[in-house]
Amino acid sequence: MAERDDVFDKRYGEVLLVKVGQDGPEASVYCSFPLNDCPAELWDKLDAEAIATKHGAVAALLNGPRHWLMSSIDKVRDSLPETETFGGIDMMRQATVTLSSMNPAPYSVNRVDRKTVFNFDAGRPVFELVDPDGRRWVMQSYSQAVDPGMSLAGLPELGPRLTLPDGWRFQTRTLTDRLSVDTTTRDAHVTQDTFANSYTCEF
Repeated sequence: MAERDDVFDKRYGEVLLVKVGQDGPEASVYCSFPLNDCPAELWDKLDAEAIATKHGAVAALLNGPRHWLMSSIDKVRDSLPETETFGGIDMMRQATVTLSSMNPAPYSVNRVDRKTVFNFDAGRPVFELVDPDGRRWVMQSYSQAVDPGMSLAGLPELGPRLTLPDGWRFQTRTLTDRLSVDTTTRDAHVTQDTFANSYTCEF
């Protein structure tokens, strides 16, 4: 299991190819990381409907551009990943996600089989949601799909902009120890906020 070099604030994009299985909608997640930084001139021209038709999917979801917020990613691989090219952007198949619906609402939970460890290093800020049960959800990436001006510098002031469910709150802190979210042997639980920023449950 190799650790990626520092990925903090690195840009990427994803294409999710959705099919409907016995347990509902399921998506294969293709990611431009670590092959490229999801060039804007190519990403902006992607046609989700055409991608879905070409790949025999019921839908294609364009998830990005996004920026990582962990320091490094450990990835478990049994073999070389499948690769695809979407509108000139090379991507690797990185995960399978069981969607809560075809159009998941903010703060709904999706299960992701990604076999990774996300490491958030000491001394760096983390941005978290805390749910009514006291579970912490750490932001794994911020999105520029809803708000193109979303940036690392603006995240500390994000809380008042969010439309949070009752009992949820947003907080930011600087880590004094490394935080590692290990989902190598179980599904990750992932949610998104009002601006499509993604969070993973720390368990």
